[in-house]
Amino acid sequence: MRIGAHVRQDEDPLGAASEVGAETIQFFLADPQGWKKPPVHPKADELRAAAEADEMTLFVHSPYVVNLASTNNRIRIPSRKLVTQHAEAAASVGAKGLIVHGGHVTAGEDAAVGVDNWRKFFARQADEGGFAVPILIENTAGGDNAMARRFDALARLWDAVGEFDAGFCLDTCHAFAGGEDLVGVVERAKAITGRIDLVHLNDSRDEFNSARDRHANIGSGTIDPDQLVAVCAAAGAPVVVETPAEGQADDIAYLRKHLG
Repeated sequence: MRIGAHVRQDEDPLGAASEVGAETIQFFLADPQGWKKPPVHPKADELRAAAEADEMTLFVHSPYVVNLASTNNRIRIPSRKLVTQHAEAAASVGAKGLIVHGGHVTAGEDAAVGVDNWRKFFARQADEGGFAVPILIENTAGGDNAMARRFDALARLWDAVGEFDAGFCLDTCHAFAGGEDLVGVVERAKAITGRIDLVHLNDSRDEFNSARDRHANIGSGTIDPDQLVAVCAAAGAPVVVETPAEGQADDIAYLRKHLG
């Protein structure tokens, strides 16, 4: 099991990984709040070489603005384009997958439409040869009309996209804030998705079922650290901490110590 971090120094992810002792890294390839196509990464050759030599496991996170479930054409259609572009850019640096939030529909809209929007996107891309890297759908913390907050909604989403070999990223803060008990969460997630490709291992600044997405360093939030370790052990997947940068090295060391 490789343990690492989401690094903020996007221009030199490998250097940032070395600073915190990461064996796997996640990073953005463009402004996480923007709609622009990602540029060629300045260290693409180095990143790809590290991945090919199995020296580092890489993941790319899509921009936060992406909402593939949206019923608004001005959001959904650019989101499709952006995900496809980021998947291609992720492949160019040797990433194992592109993490995409489950998204949501707005109040009063039928969540089934959002699920079908996901299905249509995967089906259309499958007809065009698939994605350049696997798309890892991440569970989210808030929103009553979210596609991947509560696991009953996640199950409906997976019924629609599972045939297209979608991947899954389990975020512990999101699950906790979304009202999912972390005891047995891995088993419940795998019963729905059949897989966990990546764990976002984050403590939460807020209480259970708060619907707030505010990460904390391990032991400084409201989640029992033993539960976080248990999730990592049960998932058996690469682990990325998305915690405040000043404590990431300690978080990684803590996990290594307790996971053996």
